[in-house]
Amino acid sequence: MELVDTHCHIQSAGPGRGERATRELWAKAPELTADIMIEKAARAGVTRLMCVGCDLEDSRLAVDFVQDRPNCWASVGIHPHEAQHYAGQPARLEEFAKLASKPKVVAIGECGLDYYYAHSPKEDQELALRYQLELAVRCQLPLIFHVREALDDFWPIFDSYAGLKGVLHSFTDSKANLDKALARGLYIGVNGIATFAKDPRQLEMYRAIPLQKLLLETDAPFLTPTPYRGNINEPMQVGRISEFLAELRDEDHAELVRVTTGNARDLFGIR
Repeated sequence: MELVDTHCHIQSAGPGRGERATRELWAKAPELTADIMIEKAARAGVTRLMCVGCDLEDSRLAVDFVQDRPNCWASVGIHPHEAQHYAGQPARLEEFAKLASKPKVVAIGECGLDYYYAHSPKEDQELALRYQLELAVRCQLPLIFHVREALDDFWPIFDSYAGLKGVLHSFTDSKANLDKALARGLYIGVNGIATFAKDPRQLEMYRAIPLQKLLLETDAPFLTPTPYRGNINEPMQVGRISEFLAELRDEDHAELVRVTTGNARDLFGIR
């Protein structure tokens, strides 16, 4: 049984570099080196990991990290929280764009819109998002989207580009927006949030995701699933998420793992 963690941030575990909030959380568990987590994940059947960048430095770190680790791949992105540091900064954006052609870079993101927090103005978020959409089209890469309380603005932007493919990471939104995502061919990323969700409508939404469009992720070090809340999250916890979803959706666990692993391979081209 082989699982894929399609979204983690282990590249910043240990070196004191990378996106600030992520590296600060890793610093609370200094014993969790990236290679220890990869080994633990492999023992738990998690044989492939997507290391996702959130700004220029973090994306560089992810690219370097995956080069000598055969079971890891990178995605390079400018998170909407970081957009204000890149909008209107062509030199920084050009440096970022160079990363998309590096070996083992298989996606752009995480990118998108986040209106829950106001870390960057909406206008800067849209500029950064559009830049990354154009880069993905140019490089023929899928996208990893972070969209929080902003789908009404996201859909018109998405629809203004042709040929986009990708995943809505950490999806917790409504069944109506699930249907809009599926109509656009997007995959749906589900992580530990599902294991502690209480809203019946949200649980019903998780049941409604077609298996052929479901991806598993941890977002490690964030969003630790139950019953491990209070601990730093790790890629090995993909197994716990898959077990929860199989029970919630009344599906055979082995089949859910087989199909979601195939989905990850198909979207990101990882073998």
